[in-house]
Amino acid sequence: MSKDMNKLLKQAQRMQSQVMKAQEEFKKQEVEGIAGGGMVTVRLNGGNKLVALKIHPEVVDPNEVEMLEDLIIAAYTSAQDKIKTMSDSTFGSLTSGLHFPGL
Repeated sequence: MSKDMNKLLKQAQRMQSQVMKAQEEFKKQEVEGIAGGGMVTVRLNGGNKLVALKIHPEVVDPNEVEMLEDLIIAAYTSAQDKIKTMSDSTFGSLTSGLHFPGL
């Protein structure tokens, strides 16, 4: 195995270890998505699992169920966007240091 290939293999192994550690830490993090000026709040963990949902009583109107549904979806989407940003930031920085010779 050439010196460059050996160096590349070690670099890939280091990166794999860093990514695995980062994935475990990432799953423990939580983000909030908010809609309706804070009337609906959704909390997701880094594994994109819903861990909490808060709905203020003022938005619970039997005649406005569709509005409440829209607020929940908007809050969930907001939280997912934050997770994507957090993921891009976390994992993008891990892979940015990997250099492939000739590429």
